[in-house]
Amino acid sequence: MTSAFFLSLHVLAAILAIGPVTVAASMFPRYVRTAATDPHAVTILGSLHRICRVYTVLGLLVPAFGLATAASMGVLTDAWVLTSIALTAAAAAVLTLAVLPRQAEALSALDAQPEAASGSSAGSATAARLGMVTGIFNLLWAVVVVLMIVRPGSTTGV
Repeated sequence: MTSAFFLSLHVLAAILAIGPVTVAASMFPRYVRTAATDPHAVTILGSLHRICRVYTVLGLLVPAFGLATAASMGVLTDAWVLTSIALTAAAAAVLTLAVLPRQAEALSALDAQPEAASGSSAGSATAARLGMVTGIFNLLWAVVVVLMIVRPGSTTGV
């Protein structure tokens, strides 16, 4: 019963916290590219960045509930759990050290010179870099999800 409860909280937290971050972060580069021609893009970018920041904090619940789930199931030292923990830490590092700061830099550049920051090759390069680091973040989470489902060495028959 305890394992099922923690697993339910873990999955709900992942869906409700990580899902919005992955979507908002993935949309951000598109609006950087269009900020020069779309008068609403800067407002949208501000909202997307705020979503990423707030849900990043809420996302801390995911590994907390994950650790509680693994401990209650007695699998805390299994290789797939340890790998998931490492990949989750890597995803958190990419998000906090690359995605969020680059989003903030892009917003600052757009506030300073909207046309130059988005319509130039510098704006395109910023959007491309953001797209790349966001893709890495999303890929890390996708691998964690697969590990959670497949669980190498599990007895689920998969």
